[in-house]
Amino acid sequence: AKSCVDVKDGMDIAMCAIKDNEVIFAGANNPLWIVRKTEYVTEEQRKVKNNLIEEDLSLVEFKADKQPVGLYEGMTDFTQESIKVFPGDTFYLFSDGFADQFGGDSGKKYKYKPFKKFLINLNRTVQEGQAQIIETEFDNWKGTYEQVDDVCIIGFRL
Repeated sequence: AKSCVDVKDGMDIAMCAIKDNEVIFAGANNPLWIVRKTEYVTEEQRKVKNNLIEEDLSLVEFKADKQPVGLYEGMTDFTQESIKVFPGDTFYLFSDGFADQFGGDSGKKYKYKPFKKFLINLNRTVQEGQAQIIETEFDNWKGTYEQVDDVCIIGFRL
């Protein structure tokens, strides 16, 4: 039997706690994305390369710590970030399965930037039934390709 120190498996996860008008976020290799009205995006957030800023809605990424949950060489405490909530904010926590899925016309990965654009556009059109639309997008992308990983997407609005 292996001892606990021999196990090298970790888990990537993003977690939120909701307190008053704030979301407290910590991530292990998985970020938190917020689709919000561009008027609420700060100047500092507008300069961040991973944020997708558009006229009406934008996607702001809150980075995770680059370490898994579990025993890990070089482990440090996880960073906790308090995030102010604005009207209409939609929060997304997810695994890497959607962006890493092969498909489309040329059998390439979906990737994160198209995933961000998809979520912004989704928030422009519908609020109810997003899960079904996300599932349809994934299935259409995947086509006849084998699913490569688990897909977990949690979206919520306060």
